[in-house]
Amino acid sequence: MNILLTTLNAKYIHTNLAIRYLKAYARPEFDPEIVEFTIKEPALNIVTELYQRKPDLVGFSCYIWNIEETIKVIQMLRAVSPKTKIVLGGPEVSYDLHYWLRRLDGLVDFIIMGEGEYSFKQLLRYVHEEIPLEEVPGIAYLKDGKMNIHPQPPKVDLREMPSPFRFEEDRDSISKRIQYIETSRGCPFSCQFCLSSIEVGVRYFDREKIKEDIRYLMANGAKTIKFVDRTFNISRRYAMDMFQFLIDEHVPGVVFQFEITADIMRPEVIQFLNDHAPAGLFRFEIGVQSTNDLTNELVKRKQNFEKLKRTVTMVKEGGKIDQHLDLIAGLPEEDYESFRKTFNDVFEMRPEELQLGFLKLLRGTGLRIESEKFGYTYVDIAPYEILSNNVLSFDDIIRIKQAEDVLEKYWNAHRMDGTVEYLVTEVFETPFDFFQNFGTFWEEKGWSRIGHQLEDLFTRLDEFLRTLPNVNLGIVHSLMKLDFLSKQQFHPRKLWWDERIPKEELKAINKKLIETPEIAGEEFVQMKVNEKELVKHSLIVPFNLDYEAYQNGKIVVSDTYLFVFFRQGNSPYFATFPKSVIVTE
Repeated sequence: MNILLTTLNAKYIHTNLAIRYLKAYARPEFDPEIVEFTIKEPALNIVTELYQRKPDLVGFSCYIWNIEETIKVIQMLRAVSPKTKIVLGGPEVSYDLHYWLRRLDGLVDFIIMGEGEYSFKQLLRYVHEEIPLEEVPGIAYLKDGKMNIHPQPPKVDLREMPSPFRFEEDRDSISKRIQYIETSRGCPFSCQFCLSSIEVGVRYFDREKIKEDIRYLMANGAKTIKFVDRTFNISRRYAMDMFQFLIDEHVPGVVFQFEITADIMRPEVIQFLNDHAPAGLFRFEIGVQSTNDLTNELVKRKQNFEKLKRTVTMVKEGGKIDQHLDLIAGLPEEDYESFRKTFNDVFEMRPEELQLGFLKLLRGTGLRIESEKFGYTYVDIAPYEILSNNVLSFDDIIRIKQAEDVLEKYWNAHRMDGTVEYLVTEVFETPFDFFQNFGTFWEEKGWSRIGHQLEDLFTRLDEFLRTLPNVNLGIVHSLMKLDFLSKQQFHPRKLWWDERIPKEELKAINKKLIETPEIAGEEFVQMKVNEKELVKHSLIVPFNLDYEAYQNGKIVVSDTYLFVFFRQGNSPYFATFPKSVIVTE
């Protein structure tokens, strides 16, 4: 029997862990073949490849990001290969079964609900005529127009699960794609917007087997290993053991990502990581979602924000671990002003990344079931994003989306951290106001509908700031120049600003630097730069700040030159010196 397991990933670098567990569990009696695509590939191309493999059965792994594209593929596949059995599984089709069975009538033979390893293997046994259909648990299907939903089987013993990583055909791609790994299933929390709240309790895989899998992935070149546990640190002992293992045995260049619950992480755990983890080894993803107490209560989300802040602050001060914090706009009773406060509460911690997401009313979640109670309107097709509720209008949603667009480009991309820091602390009333006002300006200019180069991000910010009163453009332009140049390894071919130093003045400055290099600092003196190197690898621009004071956290206005020396393979060398030290004839 020719069995295919497939999915449409969001990007090529992603791997689907679910279908690999199905394949591993189906062995040795069955040996499914894994074929992965992306949602960007034309449906006809996908169908062509599946068809040419002449499958007896194809299993699709379904999520909110791929369900509609998957259905297009299924429609074509059914037309060209009517005898192929088509099976769906995954979180998107595990709930609201009546809807899916009716919508996919004639297209899909079976839907597998929830955890699928055992059910899928039993289904294969049925297709192979080893057992009757009645003995296959956890499936749903239509027969003669009647819905049939079989009870789900007992949960599999995760400690006995075979490894999903040892397939020879995957070996060459391990270094090229993100590797996902589970050490547990389930979630102890009951957040009503999340599917994880439906599965009660947390179960663990065999710890030593997981370690062997991680060793295998690292030995075969894995660069990013992402733990998909809903709350990695729910067991402090378990998390500490795994942290210690990863610190002791990691391969240089590997990054491990975890989703943690920050308010339950104890200070001694953070201190241990700050003291012992190599910089860049770990990355934390932390769901904050809202700092509104009523909102958190309504979605059954327990969160101690002060303890969360303590964790995020301690981690940040340690300087070893990047943090990605999540917010959700559109939760119950969080109006525009409340969300503005939530944003500012979280941005105050200056996370390396702040993701501003929008509520999606997922099938099976408590919040979708109670959507009328909070006046939700939403798109009833994946990914089910809301349009409004009783306290947040569609106009509000549009405005927050405008802020989110600029947040991604100017904060999360870290293209001008110094400039943004000055603007959100010294120019605008709150950080959210900067991102909101600039985001609205960006949209009004039509920039969201056209592309941009790096230089455009600077010129567009400059254009926005020129429309505002009481902005010290001298300071802001200096910070923008510094941010722009700090990202360069070589003398940039194109500068985003128009101001240039006249040739004779530049010649006099270079002459002074060769004669008295100490004006650019002792470190520059030690470089022993000759005139040819100076001309080729340096840049001198008008500047309005004292760079040394800025390095010490102070904004000191000064009429200076900014001297930049580009060092291949290293960050540029910066210094400022007063214009008065240069005498031109």
